[in-house]
Amino acid sequence: MKQLPKGFQGAAIAAGLKSSGALDLTIIENLGPHFDAAAVYTSNKVVAAPVIWSREVTKGKLVRAAVLNSGGANACTGPQGFADTHHTAEKVGQLLGVSSGEVVVCSTGLIGELLPMPKIVAGLDAIAPNLKPDSLDEISRAIMTTDSVPKVATASVNGAEFAGIAKGAGMLAPALATMLSVIMTDAILPDSAQEIFARVTDRTYNRIDSDGCTSTNDTVLLMGSGASGVSLSDSEFESVLMEVCGSLASQLIADAEGSTKTVAITIKGAVTENEAVEVARACARNNLLKCAIFGADPNWGRVLAAVGTADAQMDALKIDVILNGIHVAKGSAPFEDKNLVSFADRLVSLEVNLNMGPATATVMTNDLSHDYVHENSAYST
Repeated sequence: MKQLPKGFQGAAIAAGLKSSGALDLTIIENLGPHFDAAAVYTSNKVVAAPVIWSREVTKGKLVRAAVLNSGGANACTGPQGFADTHHTAEKVGQLLGVSSGEVVVCSTGLIGELLPMPKIVAGLDAIAPNLKPDSLDEISRAIMTTDSVPKVATASVNGAEFAGIAKGAGMLAPALATMLSVIMTDAILPDSAQEIFARVTDRTYNRIDSDGCTSTNDTVLLMGSGASGVSLSDSEFESVLMEVCGSLASQLIADAEGSTKTVAITIKGAVTENEAVEVARACARNNLLKCAIFGADPNWGRVLAAVGTADAQMDALKIDVILNGIHVAKGSAPFEDKNLVSFADRLVSLEVNLNMGPATATVMTNDLSHDYVHENSAYST
């Protein structure tokens, strides 16, 4: 079992929320001496009850515990859904001897169904006495839904430890984060932690775009115990967060529902970084292009057609396309033989040069397969 950073303990249980009998409920407690936190949430206007609750909690930048469940999103569940979230936080607060207003609640699963609260309450009662430091593996498994593997990342710098977990295999178009992720560190969080974390989130989780769908429950939480006594510079802190969150984001897109290819879309020569991201995202969300990649079809015309839909400055006659190392289009016209492109490897590299400016950005996506359609047509059953 992998250890959590100093000052943290956790545990998970199969509370019966999932029909599979897998782990589905977890508590992560910060024992301090610091209880600092930062968070980023979904940009979706339709949000789940736990997001409404947790946004208010993290405004105070003080979080002593997080409770997370899979097996139900508690989204679009009306006043009762929010009451259930409140009850969950109060229960955790009672068990740990902390204020419910210092407990973040996260849920993931099917939208539009109330949670079975008796199972959650009983599960919390069972978890609380068994919190332990060596629980990274089990808490990462408790938040899985359609994930085929748990996502875990760790790092250390100057005596400070960082550990992160994440879940998500579908609805990965964050416009914020993934679906759920918690980053823990025993470093002392800098005063600028929220700004740094938002910036890191934007350049990691926000740069994966599997299917163009944004969840109602997306939550990325950073918790700092300060138990190592180590204070990092802002640049050191941002660098290690980029490492941990970047690893988790890569693991998420590699496990995207039904995918057979992971696609790195790199846009060069854009006027601004934001415009580079817009062009990359236009390609990542283009179903025709994603189907071509699934079928191992080097159809670079679909690339140009997707690029042209983006809100970015470009000259339609000066765009270059390089697909898996083959320069298939130069100046928006045929160049090297597209039949030289190989799709033998899982990773596909798509590079587009707008030849307009100095900015670049990469967005990760995947192909669109039969299995994705099947998995999402049968999700509620």
